[in-house]
Amino acid sequence: MMPLLTTKGLSRNFGGLRAVDGVDFALMPGEIRAVIGPNGAGKTTFVSLVSGRIQPSSGMIVFDGADITNLPAYARVRLGIAYTFQITSVFANLTAYDNVALPVQRTLTDGRSKGAVHAGVMVALERTGLADRAHMPAGQLSYGHQRLLEVAMGLALKPRLLILDEPTQGLADSEIDDFIGLVREIAKGATVLLIEHNMPVVMQLADRITVFNAGKILAEGTPEQVRANAEVQDAYLGTTP
Repeated sequence: MMPLLTTKGLSRNFGGLRAVDGVDFALMPGEIRAVIGPNGAGKTTFVSLVSGRIQPSSGMIVFDGADITNLPAYARVRLGIAYTFQITSVFANLTAYDNVALPVQRTLTDGRSKGAVHAGVMVALERTGLADRAHMPAGQLSYGHQRLLEVAMGLALKPRLLILDEPTQGLADSEIDDFIGLVREIAKGATVLLIEHNMPVVMQLADRITVFNAGKILAEGTPEQVRANAEVQDAYLGTTP
């Protein structure tokens, strides 16, 4: 099986700072991959490069066999790459329903079909547990529910690769349990790339974990392999015993 996503020598400089430094990465179809690492390790910069929000200084990004390194973000969305942001970016004055209707319309041949738009919106809201809040202004939702609304907006694009940046931030414990179930269900039809600081969530969800440190991949493996890695314990999970 060919990887859905690969990067080769991917780098991004900000002045004298090398935020992402020569990263070689491969993600298989249907995988749930977690990306972890200390603050400033380059995690968000890396997924921003993958989604097209920023351009690399050097290196290559390949999605489903095609070189997408120079494609703009909107073209990557059309290929099936959806990204939910680390900082909540919903339209506060629109209802939850209307926030999701915008991406739904992008997936339809006739975006003006109210019936098709309504069906697409409600499926996304129901999957994220927000159907009963459909007509609330997004700005009145709790922070945790705004995060889930972003996931709904990503799902509405029917992605092949869904990138989630700190999705459990602001969620209550009960909502986190529901979120874990949601991601497992999403992974039945899509590939998931997840940046997450909540280590119990990472250990429960991830098929494999990639650990970033100082812009480079420090380690990669199953949750059990990463948990046992002395370098990872020292850099991120705590000091080695």
